[in-house]
Amino acid sequence: MVIGGGPAGMMAAGRASERGKSVLLLEKNKTLGKKLDATGGGRCNITNAEYDVHEFLKHYSTAKNYLYSPFSRFGVKNTFEFFESHGLPLVIEARKRAFPNTQKATDVSRVMKQYIADNRVTIKMGAAVGRITALGGKITSVSCGSAQYTADNFIIATGGYSRPETGSTGDGFKWLKNLGHTVAPSSPNIVPLAVKDAWVKKLSGISLSFMKITFFQNGKKAFSKKGKLLFTHFGLSGPLILNSAKQVSELLEGGEVTAEIDMYPDTDFADLERSILKTIDANKNKNLKNFLDALVPHGTDQAILMLWGLPDPNIKAHSITKEDRKRLVHILKGAPLTVKGLMGYDRAVVSDGGVSLDEVDTKTMRSRLYPNLYFAGDILNINRPSGGYSLQLCWTTGFVAGDSVA
Repeated sequence: MVIGGGPAGMMAAGRASERGKSVLLLEKNKTLGKKLDATGGGRCNITNAEYDVHEFLKHYSTAKNYLYSPFSRFGVKNTFEFFESHGLPLVIEARKRAFPNTQKATDVSRVMKQYIADNRVTIKMGAAVGRITALGGKITSVSCGSAQYTADNFIIATGGYSRPETGSTGDGFKWLKNLGHTVAPSSPNIVPLAVKDAWVKKLSGISLSFMKITFFQNGKKAFSKKGKLLFTHFGLSGPLILNSAKQVSELLEGGEVTAEIDMYPDTDFADLERSILKTIDANKNKNLKNFLDALVPHGTDQAILMLWGLPDPNIKAHSITKEDRKRLVHILKGAPLTVKGLMGYDRAVVSDGGVSLDEVDTKTMRSRLYPNLYFAGDILNINRPSGGYSLQLCWTTGFVAGDSVA
């Protein structure tokens, strides 16, 4: 029995059935892969094309020490081969992110649904598990309302607690605590940030490809990252922010967190000032508002004006002083903002928390407490960044769990 019809659950069910097991898949939603259909903005970042296992596992923090064995059994190359053999070639984009060549997450779901159908997995939709029962040191049954189901082996692939509207409501954490497993509490992990600053919200919908953001705690520099940034009506998102959120959440526990955005990270102050002076000289008889877009990243002119604080936005270029230029350079190299906090589970791509890896034999994904209980996907306490690492974890642990029960 597999509980959970997301990517990890479908992979586990399909693999176990492919190996000859009779498999029942329980899914509480009315459709399989609901969250998978929405991942990657509907494009589905299937994996990351880093083929060196050791390099790949560096992205899983301390969990990497537990994951070499399962990733050696089913890694990135296997994921490429799996989808391509099922008629869905992948394409590699920036930062080695791999997507279906159709750019449709629904095609990934379609492949997985076909995989379990081809292997004759029995599926029960709308089957919300309420309780898991153990007897004599083994799992014996699960209850769905008045219905009870038994099996020889059980794989839990119910996910964590992110995007709860898709069904990821942390149900598995509760069951496993009741069974005596150690479950780390959940918190939004890969999640956008809410900020206080009006200039940020003025840029809602604007995406900037290569920015650097530096975070400060109580005025002291904490860390910096570079990447793609997306401005939203509530603050900041995009890969750069999502992959900073975990560290920011830790900083917020110790005091106020502020940040500075460097919009030209590969250009130093002096070179940027020379570039600005050259643009101003080329437009010296024009009003600033008519050529500001040539001075700043495309689409940011109104927000930059707000930060710049010039008394007259219609000022002629030749009237812009040296002090004005220097102030603009400092804004472009360090636009200031204050973090209010992390957005909630409803906007989280991934949440952390889950079953302690000390209680899992990761060679097989089997529980060390119950010999017929296995785990796959986000039910495990593994931190990772965005960029294909979450779904690869699902493919790997799902395959290994399904293969191991057989």
